[in-house]
Formats: sequence, structure tokens, C-alpha cells
Amino acid sequence: MAYISNADIEERLGSDAYVQLTDDDGDGQADVGVVDEARLGAEGEVNSYLARRYQVPIDLTTHTDLADLLASFTLDLAEYRLRARRPPVPKDVVDKRAQAIEWLRRVADGSLELPSATQVATNTTRGTLGATTGEGRLLSREELSGH
Repeated sequence: MAYISNADIEERLGSDAYVQLTDDDGDGQADVGVVDEARLGAEGEVNSYLARRYQVPIDLTTHTDLADLLASFTLDLAEYRLRARRPPVPKDVVDKRAQAIEWLRRVADGSLELPSATQVATNTTRGTLGATTGEGRLLSREELSGH
């Protein structure tokens, strides 16, 4: 399931920049393959972070409340990828990419949750990541302090 479309990228960039950044054969038309590569790469990057905790791609028919959020971050990454093809990359684009990556890292490490009204399916393909067995602690950290 796609988080964004090529039309979303064109809307983000504007038609002139969309063509300028993607017209590799000089015919005055956006090269769909270039746009597809940036879009799929950005979606893959988003999914690579989210997959640490969730089943990906996120089902946006079930979690419609996540569609705009995931689209925004995916567009930030796709725009950076396209603009990096024709440097220099504007500072605001670099900053948006950095913010997107930071948010994704925090979701991946568990310090942030996906803000969905319904629980997002966890990634079960990774198996058990940690488990404890046996009785609880015999001594607490406080009881051991000073020894």
C-alpha cells in the first residue's frame, strides 16, 4: 500500500520543479521512472524504520488517521531524494528530511508510538525480542547501593 503517489510529489514540488528535477532526457516532461524511484525509495525508507515494531506497509484503510502523517514524512524523504539529484538541496528540505528521520527513529526505538485510534499490528516476523523467566529480583538497586 502506497503512502504517497507521484501526483502528491508533483503537488508538493510544483509542476515546474517537478519537471526540472526529474526530466533526465531533456524532453520537457517528467520522467516517471525517476519519480517512481524516489517515491518507492522514500516509502521503503519509512517502512524500514516502522518494520522494527509494526507490520508494514501500514494499512491505511484500517488506520485512516495515519494517512496524512505518513504521507507528510514520506513526501519529505521523496522531495529530498529528488532535490539531491540537482544540488544544492535547500536547507528547509534538508531540515524536513532530518526531522522525518528523527521521528522515524523514535518510533522504531519505541520512544514514540504511532498515533492511531486503533492499535497498529505489531511485526511478528521478528520473533521474541526479549523475554524474562523465573522469579522477580531478590534485591533491589537500593538494597545493593553501597556494597
